[in-house]
Amino acid sequence: MKTIVDFFSQPWHWFPSGIAIAFVMLLLILLGKQFGVSSSFKAACSVLGAGKKIEYFNYDWKSHDWLFVFVLGSMIGGYLAFNFLNSGTSSAISAETIVALQQLSIDVPQDIGTTHFIPQEIFTFKNLQTLSGFVIMIGGGFLIGFGTRWAGGCTSGHAITGLSNLQMPSLVAVIGFFIGGLIMTHYLLPIILNL
Repeated sequence: MKTIVDFFSQPWHWFPSGIAIAFVMLLLILLGKQFGVSSSFKAACSVLGAGKKIEYFNYDWKSHDWLFVFVLGSMIGGYLAFNFLNSGTSSAISAETIVALQQLSIDVPQDIGTTHFIPQEIFTFKNLQTLSGFVIMIGGGFLIGFGTRWAGGCTSGHAITGLSNLQMPSLVAVIGFFIGGLIMTHYLLPIILNL
């Protein structure tokens, strides 16, 4: 007989997540709130006193206090899911993706207990000492942070909140995210990995 842990730790179809996201978005629209994780970073900087030196962070962060709870819940939920609801099965990666990763000399996660979900050939402190690792982690981190603020939100903020609110700037941003992702994956990443 299956336990509740067995039920939750099995691989799930994508649609329960879609239903949950749609429910949360409807609830936020009804409450007049907007979802976007990058807003929590701005609020955290404000809480820590950055508003005293930089005007951008000088605002009423208490209007985003519910977002702190969401981010904290996401971290706790991720920890609990990985440590207590882990099915132990390997990641479901398509054969085409495996071949593409191998062509870039990137190992594919084979088993949750022995490997990682992120490529160790890219995201390690040891690789940070190489030119390609520095470009990816430091350069990429800067571009993500700068781009998030410049675009007025992150991918989740635009693709989930903005599109559900029928905002045209979010549609433009999401199209840009996809175009940028395709260019990075097919053209720039192979060049950067060979630096």
